[in-house]
Amino acid sequence: MSSPLSSNHFLNQPRPDFQVVVGGADGFVDTTTLAAHDFDVDTRTGFMPPDPPISRLPIEWEPWETVLDRAMSMKLQLAVKPTLTTDEIAQSASWRESVRENLPMLSTEGLAASELLLRRAHHVLTFIMHMYIHTFPLDAEICIPPNISIPLLEVAAHIQLPPVATYSDTVLYNWALKSPTDEATPPALDNLRSQDLFTGTNDEQEFYLASSRIEIRGVEALELMRATMDEMFVGDEIAVRRITGYLRQLASVVDDLTSILLNVRKGCDPEFFYHSIRPWFRGEDSDPMNRKWIFEGLDEHPEIELPTDLSGPSAGQSALIHALDIFLGLDNCNVGEDAIHDGRWTLLRRMQIYMPRHHRNFLRHLTANPRPVRNLVIGGDPKLVEAYNEAVNAVKQFRDAHIRIVAVYIIGPASRERTAVKEAEEVGLEQQRPPLKGTGGTHLVQFLRGVRDKTAEAVVGAESH
Repeated sequence: MSSPLSSNHFLNQPRPDFQVVVGGADGFVDTTTLAAHDFDVDTRTGFMPPDPPISRLPIEWEPWETVLDRAMSMKLQLAVKPTLTTDEIAQSASWRESVRENLPMLSTEGLAASELLLRRAHHVLTFIMHMYIHTFPLDAEICIPPNISIPLLEVAAHIQLPPVATYSDTVLYNWALKSPTDEATPPALDNLRSQDLFTGTNDEQEFYLASSRIEIRGVEALELMRATMDEMFVGDEIAVRRITGYLRQLASVVDDLTSILLNVRKGCDPEFFYHSIRPWFRGEDSDPMNRKWIFEGLDEHPEIELPTDLSGPSAGQSALIHALDIFLGLDNCNVGEDAIHDGRWTLLRRMQIYMPRHHRNFLRHLTANPRPVRNLVIGGDPKLVEAYNEAVNAVKQFRDAHIRIVAVYIIGPASRERTAVKEAEEVGLEQQRPPLKGTGGTHLVQFLRGVRDKTAEAVVGAESH
């Protein structure tokens, strides 16, 4: 039976590292992963891989896995930990010395042929690097040894991701199933677990899994987008009625995404997140002492460019919500990110740097859609306008929830930390610790409110139809 989709449709393209079904009739390609070499969007798992990412590299790169295993088993402690003991400092120093002196320089040549191996290599190397950096004494220069920096920079160039931990490393390529399931259906939201963790805690795992569950639940949103775009190609009255229904369903799905986001509070303690999990994510631009990251070995590799994008993972690096913005024609891409980064960058452009290249291509493809749904809505059927506004308001509610989460997990703990430091200063009990940098997420909240307000402005009023 031929596919009802056009040959160049994003859900009708071969995906990278696709496999032929073992024992399948005539060895046909597994069509349960109808998605893209260009877009890597799966019909069951959306922007997450259709199968759990590989959990270990082949034997040739086992030394990297061993180093990461040892770091996680040692439960290394952050250098910014106020109660860091002498033994914990010595333990971290011992691990770093072992990495620098004993980890061999491994070739990345054999990784380049497989997207799956590159993803695991990027994940492992960035986790090692972040552990190396964030256990460094706060008064020490951050020098990343060449046996980490060079292979990481080479892998990053191949996979076209910055050489820093990203949302892909903590969420998209860091999950597994608790128990095997039917491959024909999406993974159950309560059957997911994380593969690797900086802290080894359930709080950290639940923080990642909140995003994983949003990605899985968001698969239906992607399907509704696809169905809407197909109906818009037809454009008759029946198509308009169907699109109206799809938009109402889309609003319901986004409501579910909001509930999942808020449920992170059930499994991840805000104070523990702020003090013990979040610092592991820090990129160069969030270093408490404003230190630069020095990637050693570059002088012997003139072909490797000095990295400039080193911001660390963020949920804003997920393509799902960006896809909703673009599909609904929301104006969020024009909201400048002046409060956080150079005003030349918009949120979407900057976050795209940290997205897998396939997902960047997907968003560009979606942006180039010649029949935007918002154009159909404006001046259209009142029921269509109502359904569209429901979807827009659902996205606005999602953004409201995001702001609440930032307030609970960043603003509140940061404020309490500042108060504690001030009180300690007043009684002369302040310990040696890094200065509190920035305003603890207030700029982020201001920015998110701007995006939220732009979303609210996208509602189509009665005067538009």
